[in-house]
Amino acid sequence: MSLPKFPEGFSADFLNLTLSEKFLPPGVLIQGVSIEPLAEGTGMMADISKLTFEYNTESPHLPLSVIAKYASENLTNREVAMNMNLYERETRFADELDPKTEARCPAFYFCALDGDNFLILMEDLSDYEVGDQALGANLEQTELAIDELAKLHTAFWDKTSRLKWVPGIANSYHADNMRNWSRSGWDPMVEAFGEFVPEHVREHRDRFLDAVPALQLERMSGPNTLCHGDFRMPNLLFGVEPHHHRLAILDWQGPLIAKGMFDVALLLGQNTKIEVRQKEEKHLLNRYIAGLKNHGVDGLTFDLVWDDYRRCNLYNWVYAAVVAGTLDPSNEAGRAWMGQMVARQSSVSEDLEVFNLLPS
Repeated sequence: MSLPKFPEGFSADFLNLTLSEKFLPPGVLIQGVSIEPLAEGTGMMADISKLTFEYNTESPHLPLSVIAKYASENLTNREVAMNMNLYERETRFADELDPKTEARCPAFYFCALDGDNFLILMEDLSDYEVGDQALGANLEQTELAIDELAKLHTAFWDKTSRLKWVPGIANSYHADNMRNWSRSGWDPMVEAFGEFVPEHVREHRDRFLDAVPALQLERMSGPNTLCHGDFRMPNLLFGVEPHHHRLAILDWQGPLIAKGMFDVALLLGQNTKIEVRQKEEKHLLNRYIAGLKNHGVDGLTFDLVWDDYRRCNLYNWVYAAVVAGTLDPSNEAGRAWMGQMVARQSSVSEDLEVFNLLPS
């Protein structure tokens, strides 16, 4: 359908049309709507608002609000999003792939893509606790996230041949961009967060950047699955009330075809508290193996998973350089989580001696 410009397009008539199939029961109409912008000033590739409704009749069992995600009003951000197909990827995940996995996401009530405009209307989970990457995930939070990754990955394990619209971590526009951005972002990352980048990391700069294409191919050597692609704490919502789900996953703009360890290593290496990872990483990897097995994926040994985990933590310097070296943190909160991300990446690299895996 043709979409209006948002947020001014959120009229009662438009919302009655879009929500009539999956949200509004027969006879119930929205007669008033208030719009509250969320996550302002975070430099996101999309804008988010909370829409609160007034109905034409008492509807005690119907939610009073939904969350709307739509194309950024910032033209520069919108152009970047279009170049990376972010709007198509998120819309198509919500419409086509979310029903195929048990991994918990907000319920999606409506989604549409219209050129450089898109809209997703989803369940309001704003009363959940948003993951804090600066603080880092504790053991319980990491275990919950590992369990959801096992559900997501098993649903598409070795079944990605039909997902032509999802880019691979290698041999794709995503791979080209990450390779180029990591090269341009490495030095600014070191300049901005040098206190967290020790000399034993800096000395491998050239060898690492030259090896990125080979490391990308390794990340897609199979068996492949659908990865979230940006499995960070701010994209995880933790339930705090008895009626809440324990965890829900947000932000599906960057799904990738890759080995599932990409998501796992990003979680443990850059988001989990260092002391928790150091003490519990083998337990957490065994939990991931068990989760895969419980959902039908068998045959993985710990030794194979451990080797893959080390190699993926080497590759994830690409992610660190791109995020911490090319994005503007814009505020102290942004700088804090980026700094902790780099610090954790340095720590896991030293603990696992990942640079020993570079081609000689």
